[in-house]
Amino acid sequence: VQTVESGGGLVQPGGSLRLSCAVSGFTSDFYAILWFRQAPGKEREGVICIDSKEFITTYADSVKGRFTVSRDKAKKMMYLQMTSLQPEDTAVYFCAAHPLDCPMPPRNPGSWGQGTQVTVSS
Repeated sequence: VQTVESGGGLVQPGGSLRLSCAVSGFTSDFYAILWFRQAPGKEREGVICIDSKEFITTYADSVKGRFTVSRDKAKKMMYLQMTSLQPEDTAVYFCAAHPLDCPMPPRNPGSWGQGTQVTVSS
């Protein structure tokens, strides 16, 4: 299974950004997609997840009400919509695929992609 992230960039505080995750290697739609992020000097943390039934699990309290996730099964694409971005959201964002449901705690059973950098700054 491979995941490729895209859509990062520089955005001002209060702005919005949409990240994309392309998934390949699954022969069915029965998998969850998780988003992680890693800020400079910090450990990678789970952010949010959408499972095969499109049920969403938010791992990071700091993004509740601001981030949401969606998927296009036909295109095997997942999207992380981020709004009201703050400097503390600055990080490299990664997506990962997990069979069936969103795991608790969040984990990536496969390899990591290169991620996409999100920088929130004025």
